[in-house]
Amino acid sequence: MNLSPRFWPIFFEVYEHLPRQGPGTRASTAKALKMCRGLPSAPAICDLGCGIGAQTLDLAELTSGTITAIDLHAPFIQNLQTKVERRGLADRVKAQVGDMSQPDFPPGAFDLIWSEGALYNIAIREALHVCRGLLRPGGYLAFTDAVWRKANPPPAIKAGFDQDYPTMGRVQDVLGTIVETGFELVGHFTLPDEAWWTNFYTPMEERIEELCAQYAQDDEATAICNQLAEEPRLHRQYGAYYAYEFFVTRWTGACA
Repeated sequence: MNLSPRFWPIFFEVYEHLPRQGPGTRASTAKALKMCRGLPSAPAICDLGCGIGAQTLDLAELTSGTITAIDLHAPFIQNLQTKVERRGLADRVKAQVGDMSQPDFPPGAFDLIWSEGALYNIAIREALHVCRGLLRPGGYLAFTDAVWRKANPPPAIKAGFDQDYPTMGRVQDVLGTIVETGFELVGHFTLPDEAWWTNFYTPMEERIEELCAQYAQDDEATAICNQLAEEPRLHRQYGAYYAYEFFVTRWTGACA
């Protein structure tokens, strides 16, 4: 699909203003964290693809650990750094620009790797190999991933995911990859539909409406805004066909 050169700047005009850059809730983060039993009292945590860090800050409140949060988009990191400083968390939370496909950390640096809605960017199998190298034996990896819930999704939905996530599978596909890459499954659960709306699609629609007014005399920008508005509209209509699943896994230290 050929995108206008203005697509990504307007995309980020939307996403930089959202509380979350993907589906998620504090309650879901807390639920997954509780599955990570036996962590050190102050675990070393890495949040890969952190966005503006909604879940990063939740983890800082829910644990006594140190958190390194990385994202490739510098404005997301600047946003998170500002919030970290305002909350007096600079001694425990470090936000830095980085490529999660090649994170610049020594092997075995972390007790827990966290990633909500981001690992698909480098493909789940490759991402799990990357994460395995960063974990200490017995360390946890908790991540969310989009999965199909029904066969034969409507063409509009299939086309959208084929563009953004062509290798998207079902829960069982992800579970198979987890085992094949040497991880032990601890548990998994489906994010509730509110995880899509409260801090993601509802503010997204509000932000798009603001930009539509701002760009009312700009046909190209208006068309891009309408294109972005399709995502929440289609989810409202066809959300039963797909979901976000939270997977909690553990690396025992055995080679796959």
